[in-house]
Amino acid sequence: MAHSKMTFTSDPQHELESLIAADEPAAFRTLNEQGQAKVLLVGDHVSNRIPRSLEQLGLEDWVLQQHVAYDIGTRKLLTHLVDHLDAPAVMAAYSRLVIDLNRSLEDPSVMPEVSDNIPIPGNQGLSAEDRNRRIHSFYTPYRAAIDHALQGFRQRGIVPALIAIHSFPPQMAGFERPWHIGLLWDKDPRIPLPLLQRLRAHPEDINVGDNEPYSGKHPADYTIDHHAEAAGLPHISIEVRQDLVNSEEGAEKWATILAEALTEILAEPDLYRVWDAV
Repeated sequence: MAHSKMTFTSDPQHELESLIAADEPAAFRTLNEQGQAKVLLVGDHVSNRIPRSLEQLGLEDWVLQQHVAYDIGTRKLLTHLVDHLDAPAVMAAYSRLVIDLNRSLEDPSVMPEVSDNIPIPGNQGLSAEDRNRRIHSFYTPYRAAIDHALQGFRQRGIVPALIAIHSFPPQMAGFERPWHIGLLWDKDPRIPLPLLQRLRAHPEDINVGDNEPYSGKHPADYTIDHHAEAAGLPHISIEVRQDLVNSEEGAEKWATILAEALTEILAEPDLYRVWDAV
């Protein structure tokens, strides 16, 4: 596992100090950098950590255990998938409430003042410098880490696949969500369609959402849009219901199901080409 901390300068006269202390984890973690699979796994929302400098964003402890702070179960799920697929991974090390790494910087929810009706005091009234420090402390290093990992594949002559791992609450706005897994995608069908078929044929009668409970249509899924779709890389964003993966046993079970369904798809040599929809 590797870590990285970076110092950034917004202009020649003003150096932005990182919000991450020297004894805190870096903005991202990498796993299995020498993995042999031709796929990079990413976890935008695996952590609920807040750096000390932001004083827990003024939130009570219980908020950080809710889905608004992170995608519950995804750290375990992604770690097991890394092992099953022998794939490298990049994972965020801080909460989506600090800055949402699956949003564009133009999206108002990238530093949400309110999330699922919960006010976020530490995100209210942010100055331009406050925002820039978060961008340079968390967002830019994470984007750079993914770019670096993808470039490593290209340097070996590989057009890699990108798979993003997320989770969703079993209930939202009073609605019981029936899906076990959701597959989010837009135009490139190379991974989504065969994965949808395989999961729906699974003997456990898995309820698979096709762009449910969220949509993968542009611009809803920024990490995939920015790093994969724009470059024509094969890709998919996978959502698993949180109550299924919030234990070690559940995460291992669903990682196994996903890995078994993905293995044959990822073994197809023709997958690793730049996709042109025209």
